[in-house]
Amino acid sequence: MDMPVPNAAVIARKSKLVSRLRSVLPADAVISDPAETRAYECDALTAYRCAPLVAVLPRTTAEVAAVLKICHEEQVPVVPRGSGTSLAGGALPTADCVIIGVARMNAVLETDYDNRFIRVQSGRTNLSVTGAIESDGWFYAPDPSSQLACAIAGNIAMNSGGAHCLKYGVTTNNLLGVTLVQMDGTVVEIGGPWLDAAGIDLLGVICGAEGQLGVVTEATLRILPKPEGARPVLVGFDSNEVAGTCVSDIIKAGILPVAIEFMDRPCIRATEAFAKAGYPDCEALLIIEVEGAESEIAEQLARIKAIAMTHNPVEFREAADEDQAKRIWLGRKSAFGAMGQINDYMCLDGTIPVSSLPYVLRRIGEMSTAYGLDVGNVFHAGDGNMHPLILFDANKPGDLELCEAFGADILKLCVEVGGCLTGEHGVGIEKRDLMSVQFNPVDLEAQLRVKDVFDPGWLLNPAKVFPLDVTAGRRAG
Repeated sequence: MDMPVPNAAVIARKSKLVSRLRSVLPADAVISDPAETRAYECDALTAYRCAPLVAVLPRTTAEVAAVLKICHEEQVPVVPRGSGTSLAGGALPTADCVIIGVARMNAVLETDYDNRFIRVQSGRTNLSVTGAIESDGWFYAPDPSSQLACAIAGNIAMNSGGAHCLKYGVTTNNLLGVTLVQMDGTVVEIGGPWLDAAGIDLLGVICGAEGQLGVVTEATLRILPKPEGARPVLVGFDSNEVAGTCVSDIIKAGILPVAIEFMDRPCIRATEAFAKAGYPDCEALLIIEVEGAESEIAEQLARIKAIAMTHNPVEFREAADEDQAKRIWLGRKSAFGAMGQINDYMCLDGTIPVSSLPYVLRRIGEMSTAYGLDVGNVFHAGDGNMHPLILFDANKPGDLELCEAFGADILKLCVEVGGCLTGEHGVGIEKRDLMSVQFNPVDLEAQLRVKDVFDPGWLLNPAKVFPLDVTAGRRAG
């Protein structure tokens, strides 16, 4: 994966830069020792690594603003970093950059149940947002699989989703406002604790911008009362295509479960060995969860069961109690870790129309045979957010490149059937060179001009999102 040549002049000024950063931050908030900056050399896309010039760990918006002002004056690239869980290389440093990590910015600033919002610093982890309010009967809906670790900052940058976003939407549907620090250190407030804030909808530009436009330091999030109850069912099938057709039929019938998750045989076997959730021996399974009052749950599950039975399922299992519900979800929540015990893998993230699921699953199987690489499918089937896991051997010469070519073909297939390159992981560096598959030059130019307005020097999160040949004339230095 190509990266821009580091700016030697910036690297030569490291001592001056470190001195200036230490003048505005506590001593323990500036990390410049090469042995220590290696902790920030990659995110969860570990195939690519590059230690930053410096990493800083501010605790306040004012400190972030001071850092950005210095970097702007010194013309130093900046890479924002949440918890480093990006699977697309969204927080991959360059050798001449300053990493701004927001992990220490994790406070709850305000909670307002009457107006249904919570305001937090952006380094707070996703799961701990709900943790702060669940004892009062509230929750924050978006729930990425990495929610135990991932930060709200990264969720906003990549517009993250999760299993339960079929009903409640992804981050952009639950984000009300942000405090944004621009590259020159200017602090702006966008949106606010209202469902529809006044003015131009810049919040829709910021969410999903992958750190290209500024550093989000605070976020106002929509919170919801917990539902009266919820119940999952597990449905096993003897083929991926039949499972995909069942999903399409459920959505087509106008039923809106809170989640529909898909796993194929490789994932089922891996999770059984790892988590022992008690899944059936089948080619594919669906986990479908509904919620509401008991009568509402019963009515929805009856309709779902009627549809599932027309596809001759291997098994239809309804959770009888909380323990059984947790076991149904156990394997799905353990899938990525379980697959990692088998082999190295690359986790993709493309979206497709739900009606295309049977065709796309069949084509992925055919591609797997052609490339000679196994693939496991585990994804948010209800909204067509695919997560194929391509298995490869990182120690075998050429295997990574073969895996990347396979992944590129899957993502091109997603676009071909009317979907897009990413649903929640973002573009980062992983899909950067595929942007021209989905967007023509005029489309890309419109996006580049937005970047020009917010970050004229192109110092923020360099080499991400846009193909390097398209941005060559705009890059800093």
